[in-house]
Amino acid sequence: MSHSTFSSAVESNTTYQAFSVLVVDDEVGMQTVLKKAMSKLFSKVDAVGSIEEAEVLRCKNHYDLIILDINLPGRDGIEWEEAFNDPDKKADVIFMTGYADLEIAIKALKLGATDFILKPFNLDQMLSSVKRCMDKRLNERMQYALQRDFNRRITTKLVGGSEKTKQLKQLMNQFAPSRASVLIEGESGTGKELVARGVHEASKRSGPFVPINCGAISPELLESELFGHTSGAFTGAKKSREGMFRVANGGTLFLDEIGEMPLSMQAALLRVLEQRTIRPVGSEKEIAVDVRVVAATNRNLQEEVEKGNFRSDLYYRLNVLKIEVPPLRERKTDLLELVPFFTNMLTAELGVADPKWAHEDMAAMFDYEWPGNIRELKNLIERCLLIGKPPAHHWREVNGGVSAANITMTVTSSQQIPVMPEGRADFGEGYPNDWTLKSVEKSHIQQVVSHCDGNKSAASRILGVARKTLERKYKEWDSEDASYAE
Repeated sequence: MSHSTFSSAVESNTTYQAFSVLVVDDEVGMQTVLKKAMSKLFSKVDAVGSIEEAEVLRCKNHYDLIILDINLPGRDGIEWEEAFNDPDKKADVIFMTGYADLEIAIKALKLGATDFILKPFNLDQMLSSVKRCMDKRLNERMQYALQRDFNRRITTKLVGGSEKTKQLKQLMNQFAPSRASVLIEGESGTGKELVARGVHEASKRSGPFVPINCGAISPELLESELFGHTSGAFTGAKKSREGMFRVANGGTLFLDEIGEMPLSMQAALLRVLEQRTIRPVGSEKEIAVDVRVVAATNRNLQEEVEKGNFRSDLYYRLNVLKIEVPPLRERKTDLLELVPFFTNMLTAELGVADPKWAHEDMAAMFDYEWPGNIRELKNLIERCLLIGKPPAHHWREVNGGVSAANITMTVTSSQQIPVMPEGRADFGEGYPNDWTLKSVEKSHIQQVVSHCDGNKSAASRILGVARKTLERKYKEWDSEDASYAE
């Protein structure tokens, strides 16, 4: 079994180093050859001579690939059902056999074997089979990683129960069925892309949602990026390219930071919106497209038109339907849902425990004006989780410029982060050190109920307890007061 070709093929290959292999063959010589060869590809390679030994290792370790001889002393490789039926330790299996038995080969493949190799074989043949298995597994892992990244970073859920957010959701649903262009205006970090994705999803258009940031692409490349180009259209254009309008065909093209688009490109975009056709760079052929354009900007486009920085005709073409996304400071009650939402998402993503944040942290968040809007909120929560410090404490350490209530009630779950209605009155500076815990509890409950104008249901939500609990506390205090009076 010459392995010169095999050796040269894997001399510096590190592609499969993260995978592990188990060789099962009763011939010591075969074990030695395969273990030496596979060790050049994989970081972990074990070799044993029987199913009994192999099963012990399989239960103990994770293997991505098992190279398994069928004819073994004791149990045959074909009888090793555990290797095929354990969903938590699923490995690719390459069977080896010295007998060209079609029935056995069919049985092996039915069990779920990835490949079937006849002995004697050369190592190049084995390498080819191994690479097919591992490339498939690598691709699966990559797809999983990409999907996880997609799920982590992109959500179409618009979180918040404030009146302005409700109006925003209503407007999105109202505009969604139309094919008309939508212009989304709002400060940076307010979630304009999230709104655009929500409009696309509610529209039920069959094509994809394709975002492109007009400010992140150089003016020279933007035309090619949007409309595509033919081979040889310009220096470096070795292959033709479809362009984002064709990629988004049947769906929605989201043009973020449309205010950054050069005037020359604005004219080309206007033509596309009016004619519903595109012309790739270097081509004379017009291509019909069915694309809904949703544009977003953190600038005031009307002012940009007046300054001469944006074409008025394109502005009116884009501004058929308009959505203004309010800043977070104008919808602070959304914090009641946004904080637990981001906290739950980030604790799962970062692998950290739910934070034990105090009431003063939520109070500090309501006091803050959030110039960076929801993006800043998410970044703050992520930073606080990573450094292990509550928001109010972190703000005090950074600049000491954020006032926060000194309330010491802690929560043990992000689901229980205390709420603080907008327009709240400032709380006091804490309780005297000589007060008992019972006195502190009574004073705090009465303070919150008073703040809620006697509404015990609202107070119970702030305190994170059932209304019945408050009723029971008040009954206890009334009975205590009655006994004192006697």
